[in-house]
Amino acid sequence: MKNTIRVVLVDDQGLFRAGIRMLVDSQSDLEVVGEAADGREAIAVVRATRPDVVLMDIRMPVLDGLAATAELLQDPDPPRIVMLTTFDLDEAAARAIRQGASGFLLKDADPELLLAAIRTVHAGSAVIAAAATRDLFARFADAAPAPVPSTFLTLTEREREIFALAARGLSNAEIAGREFLSEATVKTHISRILAKLSLRDRVQLVVFAFEHGLA
Repeated sequence: MKNTIRVVLVDDQGLFRAGIRMLVDSQSDLEVVGEAADGREAIAVVRATRPDVVLMDIRMPVLDGLAATAELLQDPDPPRIVMLTTFDLDEAAARAIRQGASGFLLKDADPELLLAAIRTVHAGSAVIAAAATRDLFARFADAAPAPVPSTFLTLTEREREIFALAARGLSNAEIAGREFLSEATVKTHISRILAKLSLRDRVQLVVFAFEHGLA
């Protein structure tokens, strides 16, 4: 199917991968195109299969998910990477997101949440588990925020309003409802904001807001 979202699963537990594969492959718009049991294998599989989204366990043998994620994000046009963790206030997940991962999920998340997360991160229209992501950065943000870069001053007043709402984790639809705009207009504004601030996605926008005391 032309619009299928291609997924790679990375986890050292074969039974966990099998369960996730069954769940993902049961969806008509999703397809598992590869699996790996450690970070080193993950890098090879991802480069061979070119997936859209990678579900990456943080703690694995040989090479952990943090190191594998850092290496993959150096590739041209890397996939979206969602970190899988066993507890919600995980400093390793915060570090992975800071270096460019697109979000995190608890390994015991409801199946519907996991499927929604894959679609959400692929569409780029919202932040996965927005409240949990904000809690994560509130917990692990540096005590003293960094100076606001000059690029932030290039945002228009409207863009700053939308930045503030996106930094709180609101989706395009939620921002559109609050600002009386179409979702397409919000998407255009978000794209411009990300470009002006040299940010990869909305999760990096949340990170930027916390690191510069704008959240």
